[in-house]
Amino acid sequence: MSDAAADLRDRWARALLAARGGAGPDPVPYADNLLGRWAEPQRRYHTTAHLVAVLDHVDTLAAHAADPDLVRLAAWFHDAVYLPDRSENEERSARLAERALPEAGLSAGATAEVARLVRLTVTHDPAGDDRNGQVLCDADLAILAAAPEAYAAYAAAVREEYAFVPDEAFRDGRAAVLRQLLRLPRLFHTPYGAREWEEPARHNLTVELELLAAS
Repeated sequence: MSDAAADLRDRWARALLAARGGAGPDPVPYADNLLGRWAEPQRRYHTTAHLVAVLDHVDTLAAHAADPDLVRLAAWFHDAVYLPDRSENEERSARLAERALPEAGLSAGATAEVARLVRLTVTHDPAGDDRNGQVLCDADLAILAAAPEAYAAYAAAVREEYAFVPDEAFRDGRAAVLRQLLRLPRLFHTPYGAREWEEPARHNLTVELELLAAS
């Protein structure tokens, strides 16, 4: 077992044990199933590196969450089902959480909250009083505020995931996504995200949109 895999298994176990608040099934098989999903060959951006980044960002934003351990579990599931040519990945990921988490010992209410959070990543538009949703959405979109080199690597990895799409169609679709994001009144909803990530994210999105228009 690699150190990275061992660390992720430990992070999963700590979040699950804290969320269920007591004894239950061994967490490791559930972690291994999820890690196998995150390592599937069709992934280029939505990999275990993205999972680690989202978990790290949730840790950064944890003080803003109502229940950070449920947000961490939602991070594990939010792209657990990912096929680039499908549009229902979030829904299928939420349903996976609804099946797996009760088996892992989580209560019905906590499971429902995790599934709700996973479904929220379709729009990344949490309500003003949805503290858990704000943390997960901000953590998931934090890559948009990365340094220019890291953002360029992210954009290139997204293109690789959609290698089956012709260039012109990809440019049109990607530009539509970028414009949709830029039209949002705010990309980030936590105080930290709004302060630290909003401005660089909008800059990165604008630059990518300009590059797509020029290509």
